[in-house]
Parts: sequence; C-alpha cells; structure tokens
Amino acid sequence: MFFKQSGGASWLIVFLGNPGKDYENTRHNAGFLTAEAMEERCGVRINKSKFHALTAIARHAGQNVLLLKPQTYMNLSGQAVAEAARFYKIPPERVIVISDEVSLPLGRIRVRRSGSAGGHNGLKDIIAALGTEGFPRIRLGVGAPPHEDYDMRDWVLARFTGKDLETIRGAADRAAEAALCYIAEGPDKAMNRFNQNG
Repeated sequence: MFFKQSGGASWLIVFLGNPGKDYENTRHNAGFLTAEAMEERCGVRINKSKFHALTAIARHAGQNVLLLKPQTYMNLSGQAVAEAARFYKIPPERVIVISDEVSLPLGRIRVRRSGSAGGHNGLKDIIAALGTEGFPRIRLGVGAPPHEDYDMRDWVLARFTGKDLETIRGAADRAAEAALCYIAEGPDKAMNRFNQNG
C-alpha cells in the first residue's frame, strides 16, 4: 500500500507549475505533468490542501515521501516548499525539485544533486526560501524558442500539442521514476541511469 494518511515524511518531492486550467499542458507546467505520472506510479492523488500546495504522502523504499504541487504560481514556489520542509524537518538534500528546462532538448531529463537557478524563477524562489542551492533537482527539457527574438514568457506558457505532448508525457514518467530512484538508490545511480539516455 503506497498511500499513508498521517505520519511524518523524510523526503519531499516538489513538482513546479502554475495552477489553473489556463496553464494546463504548458511548457512551464512540465513539473505538474510529472506529478500526474507520480500519482499513477504511487497510486495516490495529490489533492490535500496544505502548505499553500496540494499534497499527498506516498510510501517508497521504506520511507514516507511528501509529494507537493505548490499553488502559489511559479515565482512564489519557495513559500510552499519552505513551509513543508520546516514542518517535517526535511533537510535541503532531501528536497527533490522537478521543473521545466528550456536549455535541454524536448524530452531529455537531467538529474543533479544541486545547482543554480539557471534563470528559472521557480528555482530562484526556492533557493531564496531555503537559503541554499544544495537541493537535488530533476529538469525536464522543453526545448528552446525557435529564434532569439522569441519572447521567453510566451514560449514557456505555450501548450504542448500533438507529438510534443506525447514526448513530454514520456519524459515526465521517466522524471517520476528518476525521483523514486534517487530516494531508493541514491544520486549516483539516478544520474547514471537517467542522464545518459533521456
């Protein structure tokens, strides 16, 4: 049984995105697409309102894992993450953040132990709220705009369609698997397995 209603959590997986129908299936919501894949993998629904977020607790590799979808909009994601981490006393090295990444080709994922925000406002706010860059992250490639003059905000808020949507859903499923691998087998195994092929 994956789902557990009560008790603590020793890991936190954060799925970044913007709430509401207007943002469904947009590039910036690749994290929320990963949350859907995680729900399928863990047999839970991330629907309990807490910490300015929707949450669920899943059981994986003998540990309770808090799954968290901030509902504050991307630029204020740190508020939800910091509240949840403080409440459960989860250290930054056990806070896995899943986000979109324009500098990676569509469908590619990359696992890292830590790193800078790389221009991502959600990551920037989490770094500020936690006071450190030292938390793991899994980035989903959504591809770069077709030309330099393309407005980045328009690009990340545009919807995936057709084959691109299929590709990103496949990547989201791998990102969910990578997060669970990180918890169960450690960062080196997760990076070796998921950074090479996709």
